[in-house]
Amino acid sequence: MRNKSRFLTVSGLALAAAVLAAPIGVHAQDATPSRPALLEGLLACRAITATDARLACFDAAAAAFDTAEQQGEVTVIDRTQARETRTRLFGLDLDTANLFGRLRQDDPVDAIETTLTSGRQDGRGQWTFVLADGSTWRQIDMERVTSRVAPGAPVRIRQGAVGSYLLSVGGARSVRARRER
Repeated sequence: MRNKSRFLTVSGLALAAAVLAAPIGVHAQDATPSRPALLEGLLACRAITATDARLACFDAAAAAFDTAEQQGEVTVIDRTQARETRTRLFGLDLDTANLFGRLRQDDPVDAIETTLTSGRQDGRGQWTFVLADGSTWRQIDMERVTSRVAPGAPVRIRQGAVGSYLLSVGGARSVRARRER
């Protein structure tokens, strides 16, 4: 009986290793990326009927997942963390990156509110705004900024039409802007 138990454990580990080594692919019917191999490996353990083998599979898959997370190969985030990250990245073109998987469409960020750190005007009269969140936005239209551009002024940026962004300093009329950094 002891040898049989050892065999089940070894076969469970072999299954886990095989599943964890499987390549990450894209489903042919759509462009949605498949689940990461580490997650698939963990979920595959549920199909093992022998208790000792199933436990060994779960232990191996959990250990592999933990190691990958500690080494920075995978990151697990919840909805709140995803929203905070989307807010920090607001204005950057990340549609093709699909950083958030299924969470991406779940809770979109349509506007942000922060404060102005600094602003400067170029020779053409267009402004560059550095915000408290570390982002830099550049005015892309020729509209006049009608409020005082001073550190600490409240800034609101919202999505406009066709991928544009509207930036307002101090509640004044918005100007079109693009995030540069």
